[in-house]
Amino acid sequence: MRIVMVGAGYVGLVSGACFAEFGVDVCILDTDAAKIDALRAGRIPIYEPGLESLVQENARDGRLSFTTDLAEAVQGADAVFLAVGTPSRRGDGHADLSFVFAAAEQVAKAAKGPLVLVTKSTVPVGTGRKVHDIVRAARPDLAIEVASNPEFLREGSAIGDFMRPDRVVIGTMEGEGGERAMKVLRRLYRPLNLIEVPILATVIETAELIKYAANAFLATKITFINEIADLCEKVGADVHDVARGMGLDGRIGRKFLHAGPGYGGSCFPKDTLALARTAADFGTPIKLVETTIAVNEARKAGMADRVIAACGGSVAGKTVAVLGLTFKPETDDMRDAPSLVVVPRLAEAGAVIRAFDPAGMDHAKPLLPGAVHYATSALDAIAGADALVLLTEWNEFRALSPDRLRRAMRGDVLLDLRNVYDPEAVRAAGFRYSSIGRP
Repeated sequence: MRIVMVGAGYVGLVSGACFAEFGVDVCILDTDAAKIDALRAGRIPIYEPGLESLVQENARDGRLSFTTDLAEAVQGADAVFLAVGTPSRRGDGHADLSFVFAAAEQVAKAAKGPLVLVTKSTVPVGTGRKVHDIVRAARPDLAIEVASNPEFLREGSAIGDFMRPDRVVIGTMEGEGGERAMKVLRRLYRPLNLIEVPILATVIETAELIKYAANAFLATKITFINEIADLCEKVGADVHDVARGMGLDGRIGRKFLHAGPGYGGSCFPKDTLALARTAADFGTPIKLVETTIAVNEARKAGMADRVIAACGGSVAGKTVAVLGLTFKPETDDMRDAPSLVVVPRLAEAGAVIRAFDPAGMDHAKPLLPGAVHYATSALDAIAGADALVLLTEWNEFRALSPDRLRRAMRGDVLLDLRNVYDPEAVRAAGFRYSSIGRP
């Protein structure tokens, strides 16, 4: 089989490389010539563990290619996947679908034969029908079937998520065209039959809504445990034990019950907002999701206030070391990261910021200009600091013992906003210590 992935971003590149690993002939298309040139040379524009070798190996073996030429790419393709951006639209929070619609029309005009056009991008319910109308208007003479195949990739573990997914969701239109599209997509995912991955076949609207509903639920779960963490601090309970006690209940599960400074990243912020806006438009507001969004934004701001309070009510003239800038470890993604709120607020309060992140500093620099010194290592960041704030739980930070941290610093304030360090070891090292949801 031969497929085209439109978009060489995170979703398109990971999905394309993994399909190639399945033995599919994959062409990744992007309008950014510099990005395509870099990929042809084996340079990966994003940080994702294992992706560089996967791309290089499949390109070397001839299963994975890159181009900027749409007409060339779609020739002989069984399916074309749209993996373009759907950012929050300025002003109203709705998903901006302009890239999806433009790409769909361009693919339809360039196609020479029948194919399946698949939305891999996260799109609001109803988008597939609109794509279908666009394609039919552009090419009434050609059998182009529209389907939805949402991705469920976690940054930092995306390859494993694709190769060993919890489920594959495929949404198609009614009738013979939908049956043809389903047959093509089932063939593409046939290698997963060996590990008995469930394939959920639905109508296209259901597939679109599954992705938003799943992300909104997980975001709500994160926000819930963060609010429980605040209560734990007031009553002397330990949120880690609370989360474990909850997670052992099979109806709840242990994942996404880690208290911290709030969720960020490429999915949860924009997807919760888009779902809330879509529901409001249809007259069925989802108040729980709307509240989740508001609480999460307030929590990020509250983290900066927590740092200031731990430093005696003022950080003016003090050096604050910040370890971790990306929204989570094992990625260079800065989108909606808590650091984008915490660091500027501390700088505005007069702090001198020394920051280090193993992968995200190049992306952070244009987003956090001004009073931030970017260190060469974690120990360089904390050298002589009055206070240390841990914002992202990279493993290399876990490896630094509290004793070593204390010896490198001038001050004695440690704010572990990801609950990485053992509280007793931190206090034994001589720190005035503040964590999330612990007495």
